[in-house]
Amino acid sequence: MAKGEFIADMQQIKARAREHMEQGAVTSTYNGNSQAAVKVLNEALATELVCVLRYKRHHYMAKGMNSEPVAEEFLLHSREEMEHAETIAKRIVQLGGSPDFNPSTLTGRSHADYVECDTLEEMVKENLVAERIAIDTYREMVKYFGNEDPTSRRMIEGILEVEEEHAEDMSTLLGNFDGKSCNGSKN
Repeated sequence: MAKGEFIADMQQIKARAREHMEQGAVTSTYNGNSQAAVKVLNEALATELVCVLRYKRHHYMAKGMNSEPVAEEFLLHSREEMEHAETIAKRIVQLGGSPDFNPSTLTGRSHADYVECDTLEEMVKENLVAERIAIDTYREMVKYFGNEDPTSRRMIEGILEVEEEHAEDMSTLLGNFDGKSCNGSKN
């Protein structure tokens, strides 16, 4: 066999493909723990859904001078977080699990908090905090999935990239405020 040549035992691969077909995408060569992966991904799903709801509320509640572009940024982020939730839910199903959309337990499973806020600056700060939480927890998930579940790892890496962009957006917006707190004192 020449270096770099790909050789696979196709007879064995075909035989394995017929085994446990009810498990769908989870074949005998899946090295991860699918039940544990589903639990981790359901926490990520809850986080994304809480972020959708927080960004949506902030979009509608943003008011004051120059609030329109900030509100539109919140709306864009809300849509992107929903795309993340849908991607995660699909992966959970691929792993043989059920995506948990139960609203009564959503905030308890989420890594990020649902914070309403009264001022535009507070909204930006809370969204930045939530993005930073997502960044750190998704980095941990990337390590967790590693080579055992490269599909979930790559999915989370893609979401992580967008979360980092969101954090940068919020940081930039935060820089547009004058550094005063709600009561007018310097931070």
